[in-house]
Order: sequence, then structure tokens, then C-alpha cells
Amino acid sequence: MSSTPSVQLYTVRDAISADLQGAIARVADIGFTKVEPYAFVDRADEFEKAFAASGISAPSGHAPVIDSDDPARTFDAAAQLGIGTVIDPFIPSDRWQTADDAARIADRVNELQVQAAAVGLGFGYHNHQWEFANKVDGRSIYELFLDGLSPDVVLELDTYWSTVGGADTPELLRRLGDRVQFLHIKDGPVQGDIVTTLPGSDSALNVSDALVTAFSSQLPAGSGDVGVAAILEAAPHALRVVEFDGYAGDVFEGIAASFAWLAENDK
Repeated sequence: MSSTPSVQLYTVRDAISADLQGAIARVADIGFTKVEPYAFVDRADEFEKAFAASGISAPSGHAPVIDSDDPARTFDAAAQLGIGTVIDPFIPSDRWQTADDAARIADRVNELQVQAAAVGLGFGYHNHQWEFANKVDGRSIYELFLDGLSPDVVLELDTYWSTVGGADTPELLRRLGDRVQFLHIKDGPVQGDIVTTLPGSDSALNVSDALVTAFSSQLPAGSGDVGVAAILEAAPHALRVVEFDGYAGDVFEGIAASFAWLAENDK
């Protein structure tokens, strides 16, 4: 393992909503020393206090910057929290349909990377399944996106969704090399009874009971069909970020199971 894993705090969003500082303390009690906060801009002071109290750092953070009218506000909040790389987590499937769509998004991401770099930050993008499932002339829209992307842009690969979308994720990781700096790690079925869209939502941050139910098939690392061990072997340098979009059991037990599996199997 390149380092101890991080955890995407969207996983424990209900606990964050109820008691941010208590939720961070529970994450730290599992053994996590790194987290990836989401929607952190409006609660930066609270996150800063919670991180200090629990000895937590945040190498990366999610924020919807691509569509933002004020990226500098996000970058300022990231700097306050010590976040080194800001990652946009979500552009919906209907905007990933054509080669022009991919070029348009790549151009915007490249612009934001330059803005982030000017204040000492990295900038990147996180995929879902549709960037791989949506094809143009036989190529995934993600590949077209990469064609237009600056090599300085950070990639965070959600390895569950890339696999569900049809990618050979270990091969992709070997090909992309150091461009992928972060891996979202979760497991589950790859075919069959999988919900691969966000029902009733146009934003990854619109949380509802329906969304939790939709992703309840996700499992801790090593418990499903994704082939997590091969994925990890293909990107030994990338920071592992444990995540569930939704989980049928106790979510803190779920992330603890992934943490323990990584400690045992990610050598």
C-alpha cells in the first residue's frame, strides 16, 4: 500500500449531517487518518475544527467546481482545510453524449487546473459508470475526455463504477500510470441487479432515501466481483479512498471492513 487509506466522507453523510465532529471522530476511531470531504465550502470552519480534534488530514476533497461561478471560493476553502487536490465529483450522463461534450468538459477542467495551480492546488475529475458506458464510434466518452485533457489534471478513478461501466480497470490504470492519483475503492456486483444512475437527482450531492436504496448492493472491498486486488496492484502509487454511495448495513462497520481488508491485502 502506498499509504494508509482515506475515506470519502460522502459515505457517512447522514452522520455528518447530524454531528460533523462526532462523525469525524468515529472515522478516526476506525483507524483512518485521512479523509476526502465533500461539499466542504460552506462548512469549512466546522471541518477544520473536527480535523484538528481528531488528528485528520484531507489530501483531497470533492466540490462541484466545473459548473461553479466562483471557483476561487472553493479553492480558498480547500487551502483552509489543507486539501491538496480539489476533485469535481460529478457531471451527469446527459452531458457525456458526444465528442463535443467530452471536449467541452475537458476544456473547462483544463481551465480550472490552471486556476488551481496558481494557488498551489491540484484539480481533477471523478468518474461514474456512464463515462465508460457511453460510446462514440466505439470509444468510451472517457477516452475522448482524456484526449483533450491536460496531463497536469489529476484523475481520481472510481474503480467500482469504471468496472460496472465496462472498463478493464487494471489495464486502464496501467495505461494511465501516475495520472491517476486517487482510487475510489468499493466492491459489489458488476452485472445484474445494479442501479447505475442517480434516480430523481441531477446532482451527486442530492441525497435521498431512494439514492441510498439504489446503491445498497455495494459491498466492502474484497466482498464482491470487482477484482479489487488486481486494481490495487495496477496502481500502487495511488491513494486508496474507501467509499460507498450507499450501503445496506451499518456504514461505519462497512468502512471498517474495507479498512481491515486493505490492511491485510494491499501490500
